[in-house]
Amino acid sequence: MIDTNIVLDLLSKREPFYESSAQLFSLSDKKKLKLTVSALTFANTNYVLSKLKSAIEAREILRRFKILIKILPLNDKIIDLALNDKNFQDFEDGLQYYTAVENNQDYIITRDLKDFKNSKIPVMTSEEFLTSSE
Repeated sequence: MIDTNIVLDLLSKREPFYESSAQLFSLSDKKKLKLTVSALTFANTNYVLSKLKSAIEAREILRRFKILIKILPLNDKIIDLALNDKNFQDFEDGLQYYTAVENNQDYIITRDLKDFKNSKIPVMTSEEFLTSSE
């Protein structure tokens, strides 16, 4: 599962992280891996893109992006787990973590490892993922 920043790095071409995000999606395409994101990530991506682009452009980017990924659902159990877990400084990180747990994800790919320091799921940067997949 990939977190919001990786998606935004790719879609809004944010430097200096764009390169590794683009490589990550290229690798998944070559290996026919379906990258996953939480429903929260998809919604956050829409919000940020709509601030950077027109509403029509943002929607078209998301439409194309949706083809590349699988969106994992968010439910009451995940929200409750994240609300009650004080190990995550950021509620969004808790939601992403528990989305990964509840959907049996093998790893979380993030830009900032400290966001998920208490994760029981392997966490890696996109650079680490790319290196491990060679």
